[in-house]
Amino acid sequence: MMTKLFKSENNNDEKPLIKNLIEGDPAAFEHVVAEYHNLMLSVARAIVGDSIADEVVQDAWVSTIKALPKFEGRSSLKTWLVQIVSNGAKSRVRRENRYSSLDDGWEAVSSDKFDHTGHRVDNILPWETATPEALLANTQLQKVIEQAFQSLPAMQRAALTMVDMEGYKINEICNILAISSSNARVLLHRARVALHDAIEHYQDN
Repeated sequence: MMTKLFKSENNNDEKPLIKNLIEGDPAAFEHVVAEYHNLMLSVARAIVGDSIADEVVQDAWVSTIKALPKFEGRSSLKTWLVQIVSNGAKSRVRRENRYSSLDDGWEAVSSDKFDHTGHRVDNILPWETATPEALLANTQLQKVIEQAFQSLPAMQRAALTMVDMEGYKINEICNILAISSSNARVLLHRARVALHDAIEHYQDN
């Protein structure tokens, strides 16, 4: 029954699970951790990097336990948890003076240049390799892509992770990262172009 509750994105269906969590049911908490810990870790890594991502997620779980009695169910449990870890990660970056303003340079790319998924509508850049699977089959290229990904600014990594790797919609990451839809699309565009450029450079060499 608990597993069934997890799989639903319907907030009403999550009410029994939330009730069990608030009451301190260990089984409920174990199921939630099993379902969402890796996602939270992925988001944390995207924002703060590998070195302190585990610590950020642990802090997020502590914050979750404290905040559960106040959870009103306006969003799904999944979105709420990701918001908590995202906020914690961004706060951690700010404290370490590595957080750059989201307002820098947004004017460089007009929001009408992007479709609803964040792809640039006037700048389709085809890769020479036929499929993404063929790209990822190359071990050396995987390293190039990973290095390019890790070198992205924190918010670009976060947006790319949530949309392209976790399947979030633009409006969802806007709520999670507390940014506008145009900002989200710019973040995605810049991240995708950076990875594309890295792949093209690899192919050219």
